[in-house]
Amino acid sequence: MDSSEGIAAQVRQFMLKTFPLARKRALADDDSLLESGIVDSMGVLEIVSFLEDEFHITPTDEEMLSDNFESVCTISNYIEQKMECNSTS
Repeated sequence: MDSSEGIAAQVRQFMLKTFPLARKRALADDDSLLESGIVDSMGVLEIVSFLEDEFHITPTDEEMLSDNFESVCTISNYIEQKMECNSTS
């Protein structure tokens, strides 16, 4: 398993553990978490806390966009980009 698959698996596990609607539906990695109602604005804050705890990533105000928190895929991509930026700085 490469690192991107590992990150997506961690994000998926967090979603299933934290959000009851994610468990009730067959959550695919590209399903919209926001449009489906799995995650609301408070849920985004829980995701941010997860990112800080698990990956030591703190989103900036400019990064607090729904595009970064739309699905398991977009969250995983966001994590990978932040980790890449942090490793090169």
